[in-house]
Amino acid sequence: MAEPTTSRAHRGTIFVENAVVVSQQEFAGRQYVLRLTAPETAARATPGSFAHVSVDPSVPMRRPLSIMRVDRNEGWIELLYKIHGEGLAHLASRRAGDVVNLLGPIGQGFKPHAERPRALLIGGGVGIPPMVFLAEALRERAAEGFSALAILGSELPFPFRARPSTIMVPGMPDGVIACMPLLDEWGIPSRLTSKAGFPGCHDGYVTDLARLWLAQLEPSILAEVEIFSCGPTPMLKAVAALAREFNLPCQVSLEEYMACAVGGCAGCAVEVQTPSGPAMKRVCVDGPVFEASTVFVN
Repeated sequence: MAEPTTSRAHRGTIFVENAVVVSQQEFAGRQYVLRLTAPETAARATPGSFAHVSVDPSVPMRRPLSIMRVDRNEGWIELLYKIHGEGLAHLASRRAGDVVNLLGPIGQGFKPHAERPRALLIGGGVGIPPMVFLAEALRERAAEGFSALAILGSELPFPFRARPSTIMVPGMPDGVIACMPLLDEWGIPSRLTSKAGFPGCHDGYVTDLARLWLAQLEPSILAEVEIFSCGPTPMLKAVAALAREFNLPCQVSLEEYMACAVGGCAGCAVEVQTPSGPAMKRVCVDGPVFEASTVFVN
């Protein structure tokens, strides 16, 4: 029997690479930014795709890590991760020059639409990396009319040194001025939220701050907004509800535990609403990005 086309769709697009560690930077909360020379992955990665990384020869299971940045010319990628257990602790011990085997790039990424050029990017915790990648991609498409606002949340110290933004954003409460410096340097406005009391951050959830911004938009401007989000499932549910509240399209990148990450084991399958009814879709290769309304129906 012929193999279903859907099971072959990703073949020829995922590469096995022996990536070389360029640098590894540690941040508070056992968070790390890892830069790897991985030219095949860098050349083909899109915002929302990820790499399946071998953390150590002694650990058989790879770890799926979202791609935060790529440089296609220099052939490197950056991954942000937080240590959960022994596996990623091994990865944190890697130093410049070490070799890390990975599969990448994997997954269906975000797809901005020209009729909705105002992107609202909402990232939480280790869901921040795809938002940074998407922000950079939209910046490169500014001539097409795309623009972005990023609202990023964390209960740990952020994996960057936050500073006051140089870009004003209408609708922000007084004193909410902290930003991600890299986005500010790119000319992309960002604001930070946390319940941990960090200076300059909104004391609340990402959806609280996003609601304030959306509520003050003129209808003609609101009609140009599309939401993109990545983070823990409760946050994504709240983002999906926010999108319904304002009648906006919304794409979400799901976070699921994965074994093979190439569609073979179906261990990461989730129920998704399709035109022909509910169906089980694999987060790794059918996603990780889905339309929020097809995953979070209530």
